[in-house]
Amino acid sequence: MTVIVAGAGPTGLTLACELARRGVPCRVLDKAPGLFPGSRGKGLSPRTQEVFDDLGVGDAVRAGGMPFPSFRMYSGREIVAERTLAEMLGAELPSGPDVPYPSIWLLPQWRTDEILRDRLVELGGSVEFGAEVTGFEQDADGVTVTVVRGGVERRERADYLVGADGGRSAVRKALGVGFAGETFETERTLIGDVRAEGLDGVFCHMLTRAGDLSERFGLWNLPNSPYYQFVATMPTDQVPPLTLAGVQELMVQRSGRDDIRLHDLRWISLYQVNVRMVDRFRVGRVFLAGDAAHVHSSASGQGLNTSVQDGYNLGWKLAAVLAGAPDELLDTYEAERMPVAAHVLGMTTEMHRRDFLPSTDPTPAIHQLDVTYRGGPLAVDDRAEPGRLRAGDRAPDAPLEDGRRLFDVFRGPHFTLLAFGGAAADGFDLPVVRVARSEAYDVAGSALVLVRPDGYIGVITESVQTVRDYLGRVSKGASMPG
Repeated sequence: MTVIVAGAGPTGLTLACELARRGVPCRVLDKAPGLFPGSRGKGLSPRTQEVFDDLGVGDAVRAGGMPFPSFRMYSGREIVAERTLAEMLGAELPSGPDVPYPSIWLLPQWRTDEILRDRLVELGGSVEFGAEVTGFEQDADGVTVTVVRGGVERRERADYLVGADGGRSAVRKALGVGFAGETFETERTLIGDVRAEGLDGVFCHMLTRAGDLSERFGLWNLPNSPYYQFVATMPTDQVPPLTLAGVQELMVQRSGRDDIRLHDLRWISLYQVNVRMVDRFRVGRVFLAGDAAHVHSSASGQGLNTSVQDGYNLGWKLAAVLAGAPDELLDTYEAERMPVAAHVLGMTTEMHRRDFLPSTDPTPAIHQLDVTYRGGPLAVDDRAEPGRLRAGDRAPDAPLEDGRRLFDVFRGPHFTLLAFGGAAADGFDLPVVRVARSEAYDVAGSALVLVRPDGYIGVITESVQTVRDYLGRVSKGASMPG
């Protein structure tokens, strides 16, 4: 039983780690010669930090990154303003005992990929570079995948194939699903990594000639690195040469600063903003995840974070089905993730059009702690009077009387059962935690709360049988015979 994952970016590597820690053989194939070299997606949301903590890379993420720095705005050489991310958004991020990571964490994508790749290796997996998935054929028993290595085409067999191979996904194209949306035809975004001399302090440096943020040149300090990420959006008829000299000239043109010298261009890319999403996340034994399924504006930094959670959602379900759970469990991947992707597309498009300009519109939530699967096929809440927290919501963290935290108990590939108010919870072959009280859970009286392996609440009930029935649907052997 194997899974082939096309693409060794954050999506594919998250999925592979999920499978590997459950003992599921997984092959990660990528046509590139190595990991992506640039900083591209660099802001990890509080929810993504929780996911990475669960995957066992929380310490590496903290060591490799830094809190998201403030924005420093310039008019020429004059510093005209400094604002925190919260001030730029017009809203504070959630905080409290139920939120262990209350800030956006800055970590360049190349380092995120390295951390996840290293974790995969620790778990016994690996990445096969120079291996391009170009097509496939599927039948009732599996998928025959066409792989090209060094110009040689071979066919390889797997139980499932996951296309996590980016916005130009070969798997998506071979699958023939729709990819509807829009392309912003009148603008291009230039992005890359470079060293810079002449800037002081650790900031998101927003350089302008006369305070006009619509024609800015951004230089973002990258953590534990001498490099900056530069970002500039421009009309299609004003694109500079994709060289160090071209970037230097654009920076001077937009800032009036000839005292800043750029050098050592490590990576550069020019792209059009696309806002698109597939009409199917699953066709038979083939799945799409991350940019292969939905592409966004980079505004508000939701693309990488949403993609990681695709892999996190799909991983435990694939493993469960390969272990004997009903195949219908895999249909819930699309049912849960498609509405989230659609919402994020709307949010990122709104933020792109807002472009740091003042607005009276409600501030979008970029923390992703409010992502919910309420009303979905895996959310069961049979209480007569449901509370503020519902099945389908993220399971909050909370301190326990023995000094641990709930996230310490959740960490790992298992379900967890929380028993409130003396509720019966015997006979389950999974961690059971008795919770005296918790404001974050808003649970009155005796109740059972079943937390899924991906940290979302599957069940809130007073019935042991409801929990048993649920486990029978989603995980073979997780519930003892009743």
